[in-house]
Amino acid sequence: MMSDGIMGNRMMIVGLTGGIATGKSTTAEMIRGAGIPVHDADAAVHQLMVPGGAAIAPITVMFGSDMVAEDGSVDRQKLGGVVFGDPEKRRALEAIIHPLVTAHRDRFLQEQQQKNKAVVVLDVPLLFETGGDAVCDHIIVVYASAETTAKRALARAGMTPAKFRAILASQMPVDEKKKRADLCLDSDLQPDSTRQDLIKWLAAINVPMIDSDQAQS
Repeated sequence: MMSDGIMGNRMMIVGLTGGIATGKSTTAEMIRGAGIPVHDADAAVHQLMVPGGAAIAPITVMFGSDMVAEDGSVDRQKLGGVVFGDPEKRRALEAIIHPLVTAHRDRFLQEQQQKNKAVVVLDVPLLFETGGDAVCDHIIVVYASAETTAKRALARAGMTPAKFRAILASQMPVDEKKKRADLCLDSDLQPDSTRQDLIKWLAAINVPMIDSDQAQS
């Protein structure tokens, strides 16, 4: 649960997480559609690795200049190929990335509180693994069957069975995440069913719902 600290007691923080290819991004879009601000940790990582991004210099020092593409961005596929099969290198990369993403998240939270938002969502694949659940009042875990997640993941560009297995090995098992969740959403269901389960739960914790027209204003 969130302690008195960065956000005080005014704004509810909901964590959103799940394993690879479990449907978390689709759920995040449903939440945005309800007018709730979402901080996307993966998008923050991407920003850190574009030309001029804050992660480029330390990644170059740690992994070499060949990790940087001609346009000045980090070659994420090349970097992923190096770190996912090597736990020590993966931890070295996480030591660079996680503090930068946390700082990005904290700026987002401060901005949303200044806007007097009642609730925000933190979309974080490694929410539990990085201790991000400590700032959350509630946690949503999105899950799907092993067959579904494998099919979705292996359809992604640059994904291989070996890389998929390495990513799974780096994440807390989804069954363990589900035990820690306030809401478990099954993304094997039809999207409308998943959306209805989400909306009912948000209403149960007194989240004010905002229609899409208001969300765009």
